[in-house]
Formats: sequence, C-alpha cells, structure tokens
Amino acid sequence: MFPAGALLSWGLLTVAVVPASLGEMYTSLLNVKQAIGVERKLIGYLRTYIDHESERLDDIKRFHAKVSDLHTEVYRGPAAAMANPLLAFTLIKRMHSEWLNVVYSNEAQENAQALRSGYEKEEGDLPKLEDLQGAAKALMRLQDVYALQVASLVRGRFQRVTDGKSIDVYLPAVSVPLSGDDCFQVGKVAYEQEDYYHSVQWLEESVRLFRGTGGVWSPENEGTLEDALDHLAFSHFKTGNVSHALSLSQELLHYDPENGRVLQNVEKYEKLLVSSSPESIRANELRRPTSNHLRTRDTYEMLCRTQGSQQPLQFENPRLFCDYFTNGNPQLLLLPVRREVLSVQPYVVLYHNFITDKEAEDIKRTSHPGLKRSVVAAGEKQATAEYRISKSAWLKGSSHSTVGKLDNKISVLTGLNVKHPYGEHLQVVNYGIGGHYEPHFDHATLPSSPVFKLKTGNRVATFMIYLSTVEAGGSTAFIYANFSVPVVEKAAIFWWNLHRNGQGDADTLHAGCPVLIGDKWVANKWIHEHGQEFQRRCSLNPEE
Repeated sequence: MFPAGALLSWGLLTVAVVPASLGEMYTSLLNVKQAIGVERKLIGYLRTYIDHESERLDDIKRFHAKVSDLHTEVYRGPAAAMANPLLAFTLIKRMHSEWLNVVYSNEAQENAQALRSGYEKEEGDLPKLEDLQGAAKALMRLQDVYALQVASLVRGRFQRVTDGKSIDVYLPAVSVPLSGDDCFQVGKVAYEQEDYYHSVQWLEESVRLFRGTGGVWSPENEGTLEDALDHLAFSHFKTGNVSHALSLSQELLHYDPENGRVLQNVEKYEKLLVSSSPESIRANELRRPTSNHLRTRDTYEMLCRTQGSQQPLQFENPRLFCDYFTNGNPQLLLLPVRREVLSVQPYVVLYHNFITDKEAEDIKRTSHPGLKRSVVAAGEKQATAEYRISKSAWLKGSSHSTVGKLDNKISVLTGLNVKHPYGEHLQVVNYGIGGHYEPHFDHATLPSSPVFKLKTGNRVATFMIYLSTVEAGGSTAFIYANFSVPVVEKAAIFWWNLHRNGQGDADTLHAGCPVLIGDKWVANKWIHEHGQEFQRRCSLNPEE
C-alpha cells in the first residue's frame, strides 16, 4: 500500500552493502582526497570518449547531409534520374548496409566499451554504497549538531536561524548547491532508516528542485520527481501529516495515474481524514526524535555550537591562567612552553606550539599506510560504531624518529613515564565527512575493557596533539565541565582521567564535535597508571 521502498528497502540494503574492509571512504578525509585523483582519471577517460564520439558524430552528420541532399536535389528530380542504375545501386546499398552500420555502429560500441573499461579499472577505488550512506548521514549529523537549515545547505550555505534571522555559521569561499537528486539520495538514506524527521526535510527540497526543472530527468540522476513524491508522501504519513501525504499522492497520480499502490494509499488517507477529528488532522509540527543512547545530547550540541564558551563565572576564576611553563625541567629552561590552564576540575591544560609543521607532516605521512576505521570498546572486544567516524593508525616509537621525539616532549612536559607499555603507542586519527566522536571517557569504566590488556592499569592521563587546523567545527567538548576547546593547530591538550585514588573522573566525559569544514588530524598518547608511582603519587586523602 505504501511506497515499495517502505517494504523492500531493508532487504535491498542488506544485499547491497559491501564488506567494511572495502568501503569506509567517508570515515577519513584522507580517503576523500585520494578519491579526487581517481575521478581525475575518470575525467580523462570521459574526455577521450567525447573526442572519439565527436569524430563519429561528424561522420554521422556527413552521412545525414549526403542522404538529405539526395532527397532534396536528386530524388525529387526528373523520373529519368531515377532510372539511373548507379543511383539505384547506391540506394539499395545504402538501405541494406549503410543505415545498418550507422544505427548499429561498431565504433560507437567500441567507444562506449573503452569508457566502461576505463571505469572498471578504477572501480576498486570508487566509493561504495556504504560511503554514500555514510556521507548522507554526515550531512544530517551536521544539520542537527550545528542547527543548520536544510534549505541553506541545499544552496551551498551553512546557516542557522537565530532570533528569526539566518546567520552564517560558516561562509565558504565556493558555494556548491545540491541538485534534486542529491537531496533525494540524502532523504532516501533517512527514509530507509525509518528516520522520517530527516527524510521529510530533505525530500521536501528534492521535490521543490525537481519541480523547478519541470520534472525533466537527467542521465546522471538516480531519482525522479515521481520517486521523491512517493517517498515524501509516505514520510509525511509516518509523521502524522495525513493531509499533506494525500495531496502529494494525488500529485503523483498525475504522473502515474494507473499506479495501484498509490491509488490505495489515496483511498486510505481519505478515509483517515474523514474519520479523524479536526484537531487530530492538523499538520503536526516536525519534531526531532529524542535520543535514547545520548542522554547529554543537548549539552553536547550546545558546546559544539559555541566553540570554546564556558560559564561566565569560570572566566573570572583566578585559578585559570596562562604562563610560560618549564615543569622544572632543564630542557625547557631556555625555551619554555606557553601553557594555558583551561579548567581546574577537571584539570585541563593547553600547550601552544607543541609540535612543528614538519613534525606534524611526518606523523601524518607515516600513518597513511596503517589508517583503518576507528573502533570503540565493546565489552572485551573492539568494534566500529556510528558514534565514532574516523580512521586511525598506531605508530610505534621505531616507526619514525619524530614519534620518539614527541614521546620525549610529552614526558618532559608532564613528568610522566610514557614509554610503552606505560604509555600506549601514538594513535593518529583522521576524521571523515562530519567526523566526530560522541561523549565518552578515555579511561576504562569496566574491568573487561581492552584498555587493561597492557597490564599497566587504567589510562591515568590523555595527551592529544592537534596536527592540523579546521575552518569550522571539530571542537573538543567537556560535557559535565561545560566548556569546549576549539582546534588549535600545533597545540596539545592534556588532562587527568583518574582521581589520585584511582577512580575515574566523571568530569572528563568529553566529545570530538563533528568537523563542519576542514581536515582534522590529531595524535593521542594515553598514559597508564603503572610506571607513574613516583611521578604522580597517591594522596593521603582517599577522596582525592
């Protein structure tokens, strides 16, 4: 009775999804950049095809002109001309073989086959269905977290409404508008997840844009105006807006009047409207569903949007300060580090200019071959998750001299023993499209956590290095402490995960906000309890 996709989408989706190892391009901006090189090759194949096809079309035009001239000048002439055996022969030959060769041109097939062969050569490096779905989910994530208007995104702008006015969250140098088919693909991904809050908004834009073209289909499009109307009508029905579902279904019938399923839907919607009270059939306001898995969603998103704001009283806290820090170490006496104390509880510090441009590039380049989809703890094992979108690689101290230098710098600044196994290997992370890491703890909260595999205790501290900057988004938000830290290129952020009594500090619940614009790279160094007995002594107060 409802759109075929409503019944078949999950089955089709299950069959079409490729193994994770082949996809996941959307989880790392590095892979997206590499895709540009692949498309450049495809453009070359297409250019060759166009050149060859242009030559073939010139031949066809010449054939068309020759035959047209014959019909204009010769075949309309005196009957004696028709008796000419040469004319008769060429007519018969042309009708027998020349038209056949033009209509079923071997050259056309060869040109098309060459283009297909070139495409198939690059096929292994092309995005998979999973990547398209992941990129669509990323747009919806950015829409939600940064309260972006879908209509603005469609125009290539990043805007939100504040006090009734559209405000630019970020103004791109180049605006890339979306097509009706682009919007249809995003809406379809939401639709197939039964996420009708998002499908309604994106499919509304799709229908508007398709209508604007007069419903004219383009060869690169997967969807049509009829497809968008079909999915949008059912989405409205599922959100309780039956009257809108009815009007859209009736519009669809203009294009496909014999569609039995849509006719049944129209009949059902009309009966529902007749049997319902006037109050119940009023257009329902579209509301974002509540989150079952993310209880701190509102605080998290507010901190991501404000990018660095804290409670006003915290700015007046005299315990927050900036200084030149040596940690009493001779190595820093001549060149102290610029330290900014961001929070006292939890203790969070930002070290400016911790890493050089060359060191950052060394670390990123060395990590490229080992980048894999980032995982999270799932009981005693680790697994990928939608709430962490990135790729990561682990670098041992022997992988590059810069890794050893960074270990030494971290040890000098913190006074901690960071050598393996007291410190984990350096984890390098590249975030993907809308890449994020929802609120989480770095320290283990369960005895079965993989963190304890090193047998050196829990993660006592985190040292995170910003290897790049971003244009917008990507802040580190501390949820319960109620502040966020924007990405500061070449800086490093440090905090204690555990109290001195060994218990986890709940105030270190933090998140990596979605990257709105930019290519975010970080390197994490997690330091464990064992090996720090004389560097960070336990307190005599068991409450500390």
